[in-house]
Amino acid sequence: MRVIVPFTARDPKTRLAPVLDADERRRFAFAMLRDVVDAVAAAGGTPELLVPGPLAPPADDLVDDSDADPLDDLPRTVDERPLTPAVNAALSRLGDGDVGELAVVMADLALATPEALARLFGAGGDVAIAPGRGGGTNALVVRDPDFRVDYHGTSYRDHRRIAADAGLSVDAVDSMRLSTDVDEPDDLVEVLLHGDGRSAAWLREAGFAVDTGGESRVAVRRPDG
Repeated sequence: MRVIVPFTARDPKTRLAPVLDADERRRFAFAMLRDVVDAVAAAGGTPELLVPGPLAPPADDLVDDSDADPLDDLPRTVDERPLTPAVNAALSRLGDGDVGELAVVMADLALATPEALARLFGAGGDVAIAPGRGGGTNALVVRDPDFRVDYHGTSYRDHRRIAADAGLSVDAVDSMRLSTDVDEPDDLVEVLLHGDGRSAAWLREAGFAVDTGGESRVAVRRPDG
């Protein structure tokens, strides 16, 4: 299955600004992207990047020199438009030749595993959706060319409506790992608790640790940050 991974390196993850500076946010975004690409490939998907311009990954000292960078030679489409029209242009390939289904997986799903993605890829329906927390759409599989995305606002609800209006069936995939997109500082604790890839390693190398000293929920701390 072809899997589109939208990604931008232009000032990414601005909501992490309270804990990461601009260069750190960019490096962390690339760490998450590499984790997602690895998981997609291990789940049997063929990842393709959807980017607004040249990628130019930063040097990453957490990538062992003996390992191949998963971003090397990865197919990519450059589209400068916002996320919704860019993804819809990619989905327009459905029905052309042997393209019977396409997946879209967001690049900030640092907890995604091959097992979780395989569940999504194998789900039924004309459209299979992995909703994010707060009503977003973190990943989906589209099997009908009449479906189009709309990532504004509560996109999970909107995507169900779009599918219903087109007479298409929807299968929702309930997955903690696919519902956890990393946007806010509080999301970093989930990466440290549940992640074992490049993203979690990057955070630990940057000085982040789980703080269990609070009265209720755990948090992250960065003593030297």
